[in-house]
Parts: sequence; C-alpha cells; structure tokens
Amino acid sequence: MELSASVSIQHTDSGLEYINIDSPLCTGKVFLQGAQLTEFTPKGKSSLIWVSADEDYQEGKPIRGGIPICWPWFGVHENADWPIHGVARKLLWRAEEVNEFSDHIVVRLSLPMRLVDETYWPHKSKLEVEFRFSEQLEVRLTNTNLGDSAFRLSQALHTYFPTSDIENTTVDGLQGASYIEFNEGPFIQQDVISFARETDMVYTQAGAAQTIHTPEGAIAVTRENSHSCVLWNPWIEKSKRLSNFRDDEYHTMLCLEAANVMEDMAIVAPGQSHTLATTIRWI
Repeated sequence: MELSASVSIQHTDSGLEYINIDSPLCTGKVFLQGAQLTEFTPKGKSSLIWVSADEDYQEGKPIRGGIPICWPWFGVHENADWPIHGVARKLLWRAEEVNEFSDHIVVRLSLPMRLVDETYWPHKSKLEVEFRFSEQLEVRLTNTNLGDSAFRLSQALHTYFPTSDIENTTVDGLQGASYIEFNEGPFIQQDVISFARETDMVYTQAGAAQTIHTPEGAIAVTRENSHSCVLWNPWIEKSKRLSNFRDDEYHTMLCLEAANVMEDMAIVAPGQSHTLATTIRWI
C-alpha cells in the first residue's frame, strides 16, 4: 500500500490503527478494526459524521459513532446469543488499496474470512468496502459469492450524523415508505419526520434519496441496491443504557442507515456480487 503525503497510518492512544486522510478535498479517518469510518469533513465545511465524546477506541469493542458495518446480519439475530449487528465491526480488516487522484481518494479494505467464525457465516465469500473521499463521501460494501450455492444476508451501513439540536432536525424523503417500529406495524410514513421521542424505524420500499435538515444545513443521503433503511435516535432513557454514550448525546446525533433488511435482504448467486452503497454530502 503506497501512501501519499496526504494519507498516513496513525494510532490512537489505545493502540488502534487507522488510515488518516488530509487532503485539499477533505479530512477523514478509517479504522482497520471494523473498517469503520469515524471522520469525514469536506474542506471549508463542518463534519458530516458524529462520534461520541466518550468513545475510548478499545480493541474488540465497536466504536460508538462513525459508520459501523453491520454484517452478515442487522440487529438482533434469531439466535439471541449471537452478537448484535453481526461480527464485521469487531474484526481487524486488511487495507488493500489507498489511491489518490486529482478529484478523489480511494481507500479499500477487505475482511479476511479466516477471522469469521463458520458458526456465524459458513459460506465461501469475499467482503470488501471502498470509501471514496471528495467533496462528498461514497461508501460501497461488496459481497461476492465464491461458493456453489446462493446465500442471503442482511446488512447496514450504520451512519451516525451530527446535529446541534435533534428537536430542530427533520428527515425528508421517506414519505410513502412502509415501516415497522418496536416490532409494531407496518405503517406508512405520511409526513416529514421530526424527533420528540425514541425513534427506531425500519423502512422498506423506501426511495433512494433523503434529506436531513439540521440547524447547520441540509445533508443529502442516497443509497444504491437498497430499498430499506433505518432511522434511529435513542432519546433520553435508552441513552442512559448505552455504552460509550453520554446521557445527553441523543440531542446531537441521529442515524440514517443504508440497509438490506427484512424483505430487502441481499441474495447473492454463485459467482455474483452485491454492492450496498451510500453517498452523503452537504447540500
């Protein structure tokens, strides 16, 4: 991996390794643990990614914020003792490519499948994620089937977005989509979404583009190969139970997650690939 002057390998005080991006286009960070992005800031603008002020970056522990990769299942598995949101966000990924171009920087990582317990994932496959940094951020998570039978999985790019005031933040573009919340529904989203309580909505038949309106400005969020997404804010009581999360931080964040969940689960035939992608930018 050849690193330019604007891309370097650095470590947290706790020893976790990350790829640091500092270019005329933007700044960013991608940790090898979990292939988890924790920073994307276009030059001259504020950050598009939120991380808890209480995050301590410990080995084997998911980072609270950024873009965790939920794979090969999202949420609680039907086997209740299996890890929530799968296994990928705790494992050490391998940096495969870092390339700088005139108008963007590409960082690509892969998950060594020897690290994945076959109890959780018995299939022959390849998993890669590509981050494309410019004035916007594009994330592409690709599953390739190397076996002789199809497999299916659920997954999500669990993006944490910042806001200075969740009660003055709205999400537009989900009108008409079907959703369930707290195992109730399905319901049809009628209006632009505002926040006044714990929110945990899993949407299907969702349009490919949403807009988050915050006091700092509007954020455009788009998805590819995804008809489902998740909208989450823990609000007051759940915030008190979350690890690496201050009691009042629900006020400064929300998650809008590109996903393949429920009837939108990804099915990958032998020799084929499926790419879940999301792009975020300030409008």
